[in-house]
Amino acid sequence: MNRYPLWKYILIAIALLFGVLYTLPNFFGESPAVQVSSDKSTLKVDRSLADRVEQVLQQGNLKADSVVFENAGTQGTVRARFHDTDSQFKAKALLEQTLNTDPSDPSYVLAFNLVPNTPHWLQSLHAFPMYLGLDLRGGVHFLMQVDTKAVVNKRLQGLQASVRTTLKDKEIRYSGLSRNGDAIDISFRDQDTLTKARDLLVSQLPELLIQATPAGAGAEAEAALHATLKPESLKQIIDNGVQQNITTLAKRVNELGVSEPVIQRQGADRIVVQLPGVQDVSRAKNIIGRTATLEVRMVDESVTRGTEATAAVPFGSELFKVGKNAPVILIKEPVLTGDYISNAAVSFDQNQNPAVSIDLNGDGGRKMREATRTKVGKAMAIVLFEKGKGEVLTVATIQSELGSRFQITGMGSAENAADLALLLRAGSLAAPMEIIEERTIGPQLGADNIKKGFDSTMYGFAVIAVFMIAYYMLFGLFSVLALSVNLLLLVAVLSTLQATLTLPGIAAIALTLGIAIDANVLVNERIREELRNGNSPQAAIAIGFDRAWATILDSNVTTLIAGLALLIFGSGAIRGFAVVHCLGILTSIFSAVFVSRGFANLWYGRKKKLTSLSIGQIWKPAD
Repeated sequence: MNRYPLWKYILIAIALLFGVLYTLPNFFGESPAVQVSSDKSTLKVDRSLADRVEQVLQQGNLKADSVVFENAGTQGTVRARFHDTDSQFKAKALLEQTLNTDPSDPSYVLAFNLVPNTPHWLQSLHAFPMYLGLDLRGGVHFLMQVDTKAVVNKRLQGLQASVRTTLKDKEIRYSGLSRNGDAIDISFRDQDTLTKARDLLVSQLPELLIQATPAGAGAEAEAALHATLKPESLKQIIDNGVQQNITTLAKRVNELGVSEPVIQRQGADRIVVQLPGVQDVSRAKNIIGRTATLEVRMVDESVTRGTEATAAVPFGSELFKVGKNAPVILIKEPVLTGDYISNAAVSFDQNQNPAVSIDLNGDGGRKMREATRTKVGKAMAIVLFEKGKGEVLTVATIQSELGSRFQITGMGSAENAADLALLLRAGSLAAPMEIIEERTIGPQLGADNIKKGFDSTMYGFAVIAVFMIAYYMLFGLFSVLALSVNLLLLVAVLSTLQATLTLPGIAAIALTLGIAIDANVLVNERIREELRNGNSPQAAIAIGFDRAWATILDSNVTTLIAGLALLIFGSGAIRGFAVVHCLGILTSIFSAVFVSRGFANLWYGRKKKLTSLSIGQIWKPAD
């Protein structure tokens, strides 16, 4: 009656093994480390840098526990692990001095980091510790406001140029075109021309709401078109601008050595950035505010090629010393900027070498055609500007008139081409951002929060265990063992999902213990009731578990619905609580019924002549 088939015990054993393996990484702690990453988009970090770092440390008589290359980011990182913080500080100073020979133009970013001490055999099973949130690990918190007016203004400037180009291409003459706030006004000499222009602009520029203003009295009066952004287009432009800033920020914070950054939207125009483990606020601001853009410039032909390093720089030109084909003197006035790039993708040139294909919008294509039409045979350079410094990507001779699509060749490898294309697509912020709230949480406060959260969970578990064993005897012990399995599985699942544990998450774990033990109380009381009704001990166990199951399922499903509502409609800390809460309900259903009954069946199921159960005092009603 009360015997599990073998496969159920195997399932419990597999669950226990999973729980132990994927909970273990959380107990090994972390070691201080130094993270090395590229400070330039054109400089790739590979395994050779790991060998160089190891060599530099050996020459400086600094012993690293390990030096590993990780390709987690778009450009990879190298992490050197040390036994103590003293070695960590010395190693960072030594590596900065050796790797960055020019402090004014550093090639690599070096950041303090913490690396888990998880053994390699566990890492091979993809068993890693949970990430710790800002309130547990310490770090910096930014609330940033996006300048949505700049996004809209930038788009209106592009639309104004598009209106001018569209009318010019169709040879529709206008007497005036100007910006009036968030509107574009176009005036015409006669009504017929206005009608043609309106029909053309409505078909070519659907995001504009175009209204005609008829001519007034008098010979000087002119008909005009008043163009504004449609409400849905305005909302889409702002949403796209904020989302591009979020995407760009996510690509940048890897340089800070942050394990699990939080970058999310708050409201219509605000972005929350949380960087656990980062204490250097000024450096975090510098990385977050980075910009990268492209400029196409003509080579100054008045300077003889090969003499740029020693020649005098003509007025209106600029000397570039970094990059391919450098040094080279370029005219300051750009032919084209990155604002006109609509897309950048990896491609191949005529020799099947990796290249980057650049697609320009309509205005960009027109500018490129006008600039190159009369300059066939002359040299043109493509310059990447990052943090105010320019690097020459390539200098090429114009073979024919260029249009809305051209290639950047000589990238060397497909990886370099892919990195540049990614940078050009989302390397710069769509609009400026202002930090309106800044908060730093020290690591000591985080350590105190961890201790308090751990103590509250441990003491709560201990009190529950003492009460259950004292009140329900052996069945209370079964309940405590099942509760231990539930806690083990919950931590293992959170570690497998690489969830970020915060203080609300610890509160959810403590709440889960109370919910899970409630199911065992229902089972134990149901078994007591069956014994009071005169059923045999074996029948009481079977009927008690079977009849309690429906009640347990109903109560957990209703609680799960509340947790899902918090997960769907909540944000920030509330969502963190809801995730742990929902997972805890699922693991408690498995442990409170399936595992608990497994212990009871294993102990009592083999006893044929069972006369009593160790389930505490059974109060029977008087005759």
